Amino acid sequence: MSELHDRRRVFVVDDESIIAVTLATILQKNGYNAISYTDPAKALTAIHENPPDLLITDVMMPRLSGVDLAIAVRKSFPKCKILLFSGQAATVGLLQEASENGHAFDLITKPIHPTDLLERIRVVTEETTA
Repeated sequence: MSELHDRRRVFVVDDESIIAVTLATILQKNGYNAISYTDPAKALTAIHENPPDLLITDVMMPRLSGVDLAIAVRKSFPKCKILLFSGQAATVGLLQEASENGHAFDLITKPIHPTDLLERIRVVTEETTA
């Protein structure tokens, strides 16, 4: 099963370094090729250079929200799976606005237990092969 994960590139984007690095480390220890970013604009540049299979991004970030990042990625790379995560109530408004504009995204809430995170990733990535 880990061979399947090895082929899956995951970008983790959160403006809080400890969260981005921790999530990427959890994924790496479970066989994913995960890279963390704290600047969503740098992540977007990297995505255009070498797109991931999965993007996990915080919703509330300065300069470029996770929703805006997700929309940009979805437009350029429609096969890239996207998971948004947030610990803030303001997220609901951003997600509703995105949904009204035809962009629906899965949301996970912070904090999330590593086992639950891995299960959500499994479900989202299996939707690709189903």
